[in-house]
Amino acid sequence: MTTYYTDEHEWISVEGGTATVGITDYAQAQLGDIVFVELPALGGNVTKGGEAAVVESVKAASDVFAPVTGTVSEINAALEEDPSLVNSAPETGGWFFKLALADPSQLEGLMDAAAYKAFCEGL
Repeated sequence: MTTYYTDEHEWISVEGGTATVGITDYAQAQLGDIVFVELPALGGNVTKGGEAAVVESVKAASDVFAPVTGTVSEINAALEEDPSLVNSAPETGGWFFKLALADPSQLEGLMDAAAYKAFCEGL
């Protein structure tokens, strides 16, 4: 499994033709306590750079953008009952959705872990 990061603080882990998407630890720390997550429709299509989900915290609401284009194959229903999973496990159990990749070449413009760490240190 390979994980990539966006400059909007989403992560995407890819295994075969399936990708899992969520927000980074940096993003959840900036947002504060997460109180609600609106997930995309199962079977719906998301477009690279387009709004895919919404996360609301005690501080603000923020869009979650799709790092790549694809069809939503699974959503993390646990977030509907316990949105705080995004705070406690943002890059593991707090994932948002899984999708079938439409174009794997879209991963090429994303950051690896070292590049993302350097990006965050520059903020």
